[in-house]
Amino acid sequence: MFTKTAIALTIIVGTGSGALTRTMSYTLGIALLSLLLCFPARAQKIEVGTGIFCDTQKQVERFVGLFDGNAENAIKAVNAEENDPTACASGTIAFIRGPEITTARTKNGTFHIVRVLVVGVLTEAGFRTTVPTAFFSFERVDERVA
Repeated sequence: MFTKTAIALTIIVGTGSGALTRTMSYTLGIALLSLLLCFPARAQKIEVGTGIFCDTQKQVERFVGLFDGNAENAIKAVNAEENDPTACASGTIAFIRGPEITTARTKNGTFHIVRVLVVGVLTEAGFRTTVPTAFFSFERVDERVA
């Protein structure tokens, strides 16, 4: 376990009334920096999964609306509507799950739309890191009654 120690430094610069102002300003800056360092850093969990991811929330919502069990057809339909062959894609990615944005309900089920930060993709040569890029994806909600 790491501990963080803050050291307060006060430097008096010059003489006269301006010296006190500069000293207080510097001390306040150090105090604020120390306060920020006291908050614990939160590690982000990197997950790996195979699924559908799209450039925008709207595109994922449209995919979910079109999805009837055939993901490839729904991807092609969204990409055609967007005039962008890469608007939605499927693949295996390494990602950091972001917040749930909304819930979409269709005749085929209920889905949580989530934002994901993609940090790697699976290629034929193995996983490759990428520049972290935000996309949108979904997860099916299990609505079985216990």
